Amino acid sequence: MKKILNTSMIYFILAIAAGVFYREFTKFHGYTDKTVLSYAHTHLFVFGMILFLIIALFCNQNHDLLQNKTFKRFYILYNIALPFMVCTLFARGILQVLNIALTRRTDAMISGIAGISHILITISLFMLFTALKKIFS
Repeated sequence: MKKILNTSMIYFILAIAAGVFYREFTKFHGYTDKTVLSYAHTHLFVFGMILFLIIALFCNQNHDLLQNKTFKRFYILYNIALPFMVCTLFARGILQVLNIALTRRTDAMISGIAGISHILITISLFMLFTALKKIFS
């Protein structure tokens, strides 16, 4: 359970850093429009910190989940997919703030990586639900 709490704390720190970066980067460049950068902060808080905090609270009552192979696979895949998703948010947001025109290929590449990360998040969440079902069966 300590590993899950540490994961939650790491996502908390990253979320705070992302929020500070968003605020300071846009302020430094005088950018006042909406940008995708603001979503990195929220994604790290909700999909990172809060999800793992809830899992830690659940594991406090039932330690079987941590021993489940499907849960272990979820943990690895999720912690690969979420940082990829956040990196694409940073890339797209920084490019927006700097007003850099993207070629169609670059735009498609960023969208493709974001799409793959969303698919991996979906698969990993399915794995989490599968592991939870095994515990309750």
